[in-house]
Amino acid sequence: MTEYSVISDVEEFRAACAVLAAGTGPVAVDVERASGFRYSQRAYLVQVFRRDAGVFLFDPPPLGDFAPLQQAIGDEEWVFHAASQDLPSLRELDLLPSRIFDTELAARLLGHDRVGLAAVVEQTLGITLKKEHSAADWSTRPLPPAWLDYAALDVLHLVDVRDVLAAELEEQHKTQFAAEEFTATLARLPKPPREDPWRRLSGLHQVRGARNLAVARELWRAREAYAQEQDVSPGRLVPDRSLVAAVMANPQSKQALAALKDFQGRASRSQLDRWWQAIAAGRESTELPRERVPSDALPPPRAWADRNPEADARLKAARPVVEGVAEELGMPTENLLTPEFLRRVAWEPRGGTAEEIAHALAELGARPWQIEHTAQKIADAFVEAAQVPDSADTPAS
Repeated sequence: MTEYSVISDVEEFRAACAVLAAGTGPVAVDVERASGFRYSQRAYLVQVFRRDAGVFLFDPPPLGDFAPLQQAIGDEEWVFHAASQDLPSLRELDLLPSRIFDTELAARLLGHDRVGLAAVVEQTLGITLKKEHSAADWSTRPLPPAWLDYAALDVLHLVDVRDVLAAELEEQHKTQFAAEEFTATLARLPKPPREDPWRRLSGLHQVRGARNLAVARELWRAREAYAQEQDVSPGRLVPDRSLVAAVMANPQSKQALAALKDFQGRASRSQLDRWWQAIAAGRESTELPRERVPSDALPPPRAWADRNPEADARLKAARPVVEGVAEELGMPTENLLTPEFLRRVAWEPRGGTAEEIAHALAELGARPWQIEHTAQKIADAFVEAAQVPDSADTPAS
């Protein structure tokens, strides 16, 4: 049975931090949230393991200030599995690592077929983990013992996994690749808020007309405000499909909205006044949203042949080349180079030399190791694409 300490008392917390500070080597860290249950992405459990210290499960709500933990381990390497998922919640607690090792990302760079935590632990250590509580509501109190056991195991083996993967990276000459990826993950800033977040409503593409879009917008805003007030995931109150169904049905009274079979969710009737007021506000709004929003998104590649045939030729020439490099390096293509980056430089190249392509890739966010392995290859492919005559211009034999 896994030994661990559950800490929810401030004095015990300070004592645990002292024990962790006296431990040795990297620190394994994991976070459990209540995604899909709560409005926020706050941490409801922070798990920490360090050799010669043990496993500690910290309960954030009663502890509040995590400064003692930051002071105890802030200068050490923190080991995560999928760090990008946990770092935002840790930053809310002012827990900020100075450097990280991401076992999921390392496994991807090494070409492992499966990169989930249980799979990586089994591949590296031969230990089988059960993942039955990964989607649990971690805001539950008290947390069941089986959940705590699961949470402890998430960090117990992580440092050992890190050591095995670090050795594999060294053997495959990928240590520098990983270091650059870890640094980029740690430095990545949160995405700025969307200008019109309500446009992310699933099924909104079915809604036609600026007035109906205004109704959808107000329903989304009303649900968002109530979800934040109740600290409940918005979709658990009224699913997206129900909001869209209400817009499409165009009910003429509150009673008609209540009678709408497709308007479902646990707050669909208990907050009926709220939803009807939102519909009325959308219908009366003088600020009508645009039906089409300008976007810098590229067209789907299947449309390139008609929209930009030169770009289509460049992409078709470069994509298999990049895939070939990824295969040689033994990693997924998307880890060698983000597909969107290749599409961007193919769609509108700012010069065709390797140096110019390298500069464009760097501006997009590619890491130096990625540029080193792809820029020249892409430049050569673009030259080849330019030399291939268009089939329409080729004389018939």
